[in-house]
Amino acid sequence: MKKQAPNDDYETAARNRGALCIAGVDEVGRGPLAGPVTAAAVRLLPGQVPAGLGDSKTLTAKRREALFDQIMAQAEVSIAHATVEEIDALNILRASHLAMERALRGLPTPPDHALIDGNLLPRDLPCPGEAIIKGDALCLSIAAASIVAKVTRDRIMVDLAQQHPGYGWDRNAGYPTKEHQSALLNLGVTAHHRRSFKPIHNILYQEKSVTP
Repeated sequence: MKKQAPNDDYETAARNRGALCIAGVDEVGRGPLAGPVTAAAVRLLPGQVPAGLGDSKTLTAKRREALFDQIMAQAEVSIAHATVEEIDALNILRASHLAMERALRGLPTPPDHALIDGNLLPRDLPCPGEAIIKGDALCLSIAAASIVAKVTRDRIMVDLAQQHPGYGWDRNAGYPTKEHQSALLNLGVTAHHRRSFKPIHNILYQEKSVTP
């Protein structure tokens, strides 16, 4: 059975309630042990919606890159991040919400309605919003945001992989693969690792315990 593609039902419903500028928002990077969390806000413009939008996790890297270029050319887009330091200071959920809030505030046209992927609304949204569980698979604007966020963050991790070889960030994007976890034990913790995450915290705690 073919999976249903995302559609514009949520955008249409918001428009029917009087919203004029509707943005989809998604974030990438809650699970990795390293790197920022990245969010994108996308306002799709009538008659300029790229064909083939879908949940970024279900698309090939090549397809994501092609759609990323189309979205950047045809839509209003804002990309924002929360740093490793912010993740450690706030917690990953709040940091991902902070990145979403920043992305919405960065849009060229201030949005009056946000469609947010997930089951919780960030607390400091600049406009009314609705949380949509599995929104990246259901809602076109959120699907577009998921593609932009993923491509952007993957590129950041490829750049960081050049500076810190051995962790495989160009392949694992900072997620805790066997290669990454092995490198942590052999090469140690970098400035880009999230110290509040248990595997990193445990390594640092062990190092402190054995230091004379």
